[in-house]
Amino acid sequence: MKYEFEVPGKIVGKGRPRINTNTGITYTPTTTKDYETLIQQYFLIKYPRYIPIKNRVKVEIVAFMGIPKSTPKKDIEKMLDNTISPTKKPDIDNIVKSILDALNKFAYYDDNLVCKIDVEKKYNTTEKIYIKVEEY
Repeated sequence: MKYEFEVPGKIVGKGRPRINTNTGITYTPTTTKDYETLIQQYFLIKYPRYIPIKNRVKVEIVAFMGIPKSTPKKDIEKMLDNTISPTKKPDIDNIVKSILDALNKFAYYDDNLVCKIDVEKKYNTTEKIYIKVEEY
């Protein structure tokens, strides 16, 4: 079984949990929740009759980051040829955590089934994230 889809728009990494000082309750930041919901929605649009994977899982993620407007023209070609990689936020581990948490109970029964991850950040003219989840 294999699921493969893209999520257009600004990439948001998993935010640090916050604590309400009045109640002591820990919560996930709204921007993180919204982005995880967006990933779930794009997954459900492409796979409305999904069946969560029950065996070990391999996840491939390519984060296509937007090119900054202040970039010199000579560097834009290098960025698009993947000679220059994005070294800006969000951090790659936060991107992975956000995606794995979003697809939990959808693409696979639990994120502890994920045994292999291949992740890369690249520059592109449009910001989006490519996700492939498969049994292996």
